Amino acid sequence: MDFGLVLQTDPPASEVVGLMRRAERNGFRYGWTFDSAVLWQEPFVIYSRILEHTTKLHVGPMVTNPGTRTWEVTASTFATLNDMYGNRTVCGIGRGDSAMRVAGRRPNTLARLGEAIDVIRDLAEGREATVDGNPIHIPWIKNGKLPVWMAAYGPRALALAGQKADGFILQLADPFLTEWMVKAVRQAAADAGRDPDALTVCVAAPAYVGDDLAHARDQCRWFGGMVGNHVADLVAKYGEHSDMVPEELTAYIKDRHGYDYSHHGRAGNPDTEFVPDEIVDRFCLLGPAEAHIEKLRHLRSLGVDQFAVYNMHDNREGTIDAYGSDIIPAVNG
Repeated sequence: MDFGLVLQTDPPASEVVGLMRRAERNGFRYGWTFDSAVLWQEPFVIYSRILEHTTKLHVGPMVTNPGTRTWEVTASTFATLNDMYGNRTVCGIGRGDSAMRVAGRRPNTLARLGEAIDVIRDLAEGREATVDGNPIHIPWIKNGKLPVWMAAYGPRALALAGQKADGFILQLADPFLTEWMVKAVRQAAADAGRDPDALTVCVAAPAYVGDDLAHARDQCRWFGGMVGNHVADLVAKYGEHSDMVPEELTAYIKDRHGYDYSHHGRAGNPDTEFVPDEIVDRFCLLGPAEAHIEKLRHLRSLGVDQFAVYNMHDNREGTIDAYGSDIIPAVNG
């Protein structure tokens, strides 16, 4: 199993770079960041420094979207990083949550997202693609390679990921939901004539290593609120009780009342009081190292290829080091 580190690009950027270097030293192979230009610093500028100061780490957004950057700019940016540092980038992409909503825009449609996946990949790998009715080709790209991994929760999004993406990003670590969603993505890939086993599956969730479970829950409760934004969209689309979406995903947001993005992805977020302990335990990895190892082995048995650690809490260095010394060797030993 591969391991990734997910950070917000809060200033100073040097701290983000330092944590990514620490992660690589501890056996992490991927470095991810949020991508919301209003809330945090511009990630692609920082990726250049991360790649310069690491040797094998692959970097990318978790996740970008088709609406805040034009597609040829996104493709050219990835291709430039790859040309400078080798093919060490991954394009994580989704409909857009904070980046779009903070700017007063609605998340992108799935149709637009599907088109963007094809165009960005083709352009970044040196092939011609059509953008707004115009054929475009980036002539300087040679031997370009850009895997595009799509984040999804709902049935139509899961189907799209299986049909078009090179990888599937699931932002929660509940084994029941992981099994259900991985099966849906792989089935969609098979139905589309693709090899379902060729898709990379990445589960991303907060991890907090330690014996004080109550404190760990409070540090990671924000994640249930972040996921709740996407779940609220699903409930609005499919209804509160739908055969299309498991109740294990939707039931917990019944007491959700609004969301302030100024606290997005941060410990102590006041808009996440509705998230019960049970959801924090199911969606995250908490407790001593042995508990992490057990859950990670379970996730791997369900087809998960990478676990990406959301590391937004008060023990970032300790979590990276604990994974490097105790957890990654045990899972992969």
